[in-house]
Amino acid sequence: MKPKIGKTDFDTALAVKAEYINGILASLLDEFDNIPDQLASAISYTLCAPGKRIRPAIVLWCCELVNGGTNSNAEIAASAVEMMHTSSLIHDDLPAMDNDDFRRGRESCHKAFDEATAILTGDGLIMMAFEILARKIDRPETAVKMITTLARAAGTEGMIAGQSADLQAENCSGDAERVDYIHLNKTAKMFGASAKMGGIAGGADEGQLNSLERFGLKLGLGFQAADDLLDISATSQHLGKAAGKDAERGKMTYPGVLGLEKARKIAQSLADEAIEALTGFGQKADILRTLTFAMLERTR
Repeated sequence: MKPKIGKTDFDTALAVKAEYINGILASLLDEFDNIPDQLASAISYTLCAPGKRIRPAIVLWCCELVNGGTNSNAEIAASAVEMMHTSSLIHDDLPAMDNDDFRRGRESCHKAFDEATAILTGDGLIMMAFEILARKIDRPETAVKMITTLARAAGTEGMIAGQSADLQAENCSGDAERVDYIHLNKTAKMFGASAKMGGIAGGADEGQLNSLERFGLKLGLGFQAADDLLDISATSQHLGKAAGKDAERGKMTYPGVLGLEKARKIAQSLADEAIEALTGFGQKADILRTLTFAMLERTR
């Protein structure tokens, strides 16, 4: 089903969501008023840096899809997802990890401050994410579902596992199965969690939650496949971070293992599977379908 939302309208919709999320994040940060000054500055510097806010936007859009509108639970879930995502970027950029000096068009946290502050900033954002879910979600059972979903996606069987496998795979020969494992865990599971948490906030039933999570997983894999391709084709100025780092560090990527043409076909196939997962939602899911096309065609 081809969405009826044009690219310009979608770009505007995403920008509006990003601005909305930025306002929520700023309000939440104001509530944490006992953080030491340097740590507070680093948290604000990283969390409020310019970003597309794709993952929290997915939370809000999935809530709207099943509920007809957003609500406070979705806002908190979206904020927790962005806090967790930002923490992962801070830690990924550290010298012991991917050793990147720039992120989101500005110096990485460990460059703008120092390495110890960066580690503590990432740790602090993880704790803040779980704290706001525990304190601000309106029903305990809903909070538990969201906390469990986020912990599984970000933890030792999710994002952390993916990062570990990614580091171990540097400068090793690989295959598509190993690349899939890395990208599924390091990237896609957080997309799946974002979609599922939005569904939970909106009161989705189990069938809807399964469809939304599958959509998020396929979207996340496609997003990473496109990211692999961009690392080869885009400039550092366009990306807001260093281009060409994957090849320089011997990262295991779709283009590196399978070649450019096959990597492009995989990205397209994953986009098709993401859209297929939305079949049961009809035209109400057009914004998510358009997001899928936008991720496939993005240039930054």
